[in-house]
Amino acid sequence: MDFTPSEEQSAAQGLAARIFGDLSTHERLTAAGTGTDAELWKELCAAGLPAAVEDVGLLGLVLLLEEQGRTTAQVPFAVTCVYGLLAVAGHGTAEQRERLLPGLRDGTAVATGAFPARDDVHLSDGALYGVVPWVPWLRDATHVLVADADLALWIVEAGAPGGEARAAGVSVEPVETTAPWSAGRLVLDGVRGERLGNGRPEAYADVLATARTAFAGLQAGVCAGSLARAVQHTVTREQFGRPLSTHQGVLLRAADAHMDTEAIRVTAYEAAWRHDEQRSCEAQALTAAWWASEAGKRVVHTGQHLHGGTGADLDHPVHRHFLWGRQLDAYLGSGSEVLQELGLLLADGCGEGAS
Repeated sequence: MDFTPSEEQSAAQGLAARIFGDLSTHERLTAAGTGTDAELWKELCAAGLPAAVEDVGLLGLVLLLEEQGRTTAQVPFAVTCVYGLLAVAGHGTAEQRERLLPGLRDGTAVATGAFPARDDVHLSDGALYGVVPWVPWLRDATHVLVADADLALWIVEAGAPGGEARAAGVSVEPVETTAPWSAGRLVLDGVRGERLGNGRPEAYADVLATARTAFAGLQAGVCAGSLARAVQHTVTREQFGRPLSTHQGVLLRAADAHMDTEAIRVTAYEAAWRHDEQRSCEAQALTAAWWASEAGKRVVHTGQHLHGGTGADLDHPVHRHFLWGRQLDAYLGSGSEVLQELGLLLADGCGEGAS
């Protein structure tokens, strides 16, 4: 295994770090409230970062999402790349790739995914019916990748975002989640979706593994940002005449949080690297998801606790990391759920190369 970024991956990560660092500020995030920062999204697309994902691969996307997580930037970057660009590029037909990818690359189209599959989302007489309680960034989406009860994947045109001119048979009701992800409740009432690709059964498993890996990378960034804020606070805040960072209890909590963050990062890197090398990665994606859930919770709690009373301020930037970390710890399966899934996978002898 070699997780050393390529020249293209390093360049894309550096550009992402600069854009997110410059534009995803506390003031802009406060102004955005629970919605998306539309101007930041335009800047990312103008810089060609969504389009670059096809070239830098899943490992490159993980690196980019780390930078988003550090600043908790409120843009539909992860969902558009995972459920749009990579899903269509990897599993779409030639005609679908030609038609859909240009809009996803330049940001005029925004994709999201109704994942994982739900038993109450089903196909009847060629149309989709069912309800998905919440879908991230659904309010911004023009396309939704829907997984039905039989694990088939369907591209559903949601129409114009913002509740205007929604497609027939599609209803989007705003939902506020723990993190400000512009989420919505998706109601499918006889909408005729478009089957993604040629209906290969492994497409669902691949997209789900890709999503789990990508969102683990996002969690690694969220945790790194939370820890960085905690370090900055404890080295400047004094207690009993010396910085908080010199107290043994603080040092131990910070060290544990650092190791947890590194565990999330390296397991996400491994899963992404194996995916890019076209090796089995389902077990590694589940491993990364477990670390993102279990360790992610510990890190964002630590980040808030090390701020002392300041951490209880809902308007403080570190609280935003706490909200994102708690949202990510259960997205696509909680720690116990993915651990059970991993155990069943290993018991069936399908966990090649699992660590």
